[in-house]
Amino acid sequence: MVRPIAWAIELQETSITTRKSPVGVVVPLDEARTAGERLAPLLALVNEDMNAINRIILDKAVSHVDLIPKLTHHLVNSGGKRLRPMLAIASSKLCGYTGQGHVKTAAAIEFMHTATLLHDDVVDESDTRRGHKTARLIWGNQATVLVGDFLLGQAFRMLVDVGSLSVLRILSNAAATIAEGEVMQLAAAKNTATTEDAYLSIIDAKTAALFAAASEVGAALSKRPADEEAALRSYGRNLGLAFQLVDDALDYGGDSARLGKSVGDDFREGKITLPVILSFRRGNDQERAFWNRTIVEGKIEDSDLQEAIRLMKRHNAIADTLERARSYGSVAHDALAIFPDGAEKSALRDVIAFCISRAH
Repeated sequence: MVRPIAWAIELQETSITTRKSPVGVVVPLDEARTAGERLAPLLALVNEDMNAINRIILDKAVSHVDLIPKLTHHLVNSGGKRLRPMLAIASSKLCGYTGQGHVKTAAAIEFMHTATLLHDDVVDESDTRRGHKTARLIWGNQATVLVGDFLLGQAFRMLVDVGSLSVLRILSNAAATIAEGEVMQLAAAKNTATTEDAYLSIIDAKTAALFAAASEVGAALSKRPADEEAALRSYGRNLGLAFQLVDDALDYGGDSARLGKSVGDDFREGKITLPVILSFRRGNDQERAFWNRTIVEGKIEDSDLQEAIRLMKRHNAIADTLERARSYGSVAHDALAIFPDGAEKSALRDVIAFCISRAH
């Protein structure tokens, strides 16, 4: 018997030492909200619909091939933020949508995301996902890829049922873009010559595309004007960029419990992320030799992670990565300005604050 999916994010009580207002004033600790408090309005807004999505996910993960539901539920039940389907629901409510198509659309988005995680773990040869063994370690690479393909197929079946060509166009474009991003990342793997612009193009495709699509579908379902679609697409894209950049920084400065993986996993897997790019570019010949040995050649010694973190701090690579994340968060915040004030708009803006606050 398959146990119910706990869709709601497990909120960590993260403390924020300081945060800056737009004019640079430092806000004391006791005035800063925890990560849980930042997401509470969104969770309240989407709760009923997320329960319906949970039922759809359970239903659509069923197959006469026993391995498919086993592997799917291994990842789906392991936790996760469910941010992307929640964005689809919240954006639909923001746009005044009154139908039921947003529920299946959001479920399809979660299936798409789950499929990309399965594929991503194979490409990256990852051993841990959300604090658990990856599916590929348990069932192998071939089964993991094929179940990911099944989930993509189920996602598009659901989108056909929704019956909106606009939504189908948005999410099919996103699926193709994500695949392009995966190939771009593969081409840049272990390449310390990767530029910041090239890296941003990779995460724009690989991560931000689905955030953008999840946010945009609310306007498409509601048949809102093109400027509102564009605004929500911009919100989601910039939120996704900020989200990924914070993740990049956390790999060198977070803690394993919050990350759902070991600190330094990106380093050990030889991933090129923005903190590495900035450190390599700003370093001297000796420091670049260190990055080439560890990232390119994969010759990592026990003390190398701490040395990597030391070099990043020396060149402000982690701090500057977070500063870029905050900049994208500001763009996402401003993108919502055309919508009237209300609970939905406020909740979507709180998501930005949540994503950025994970770094503190």
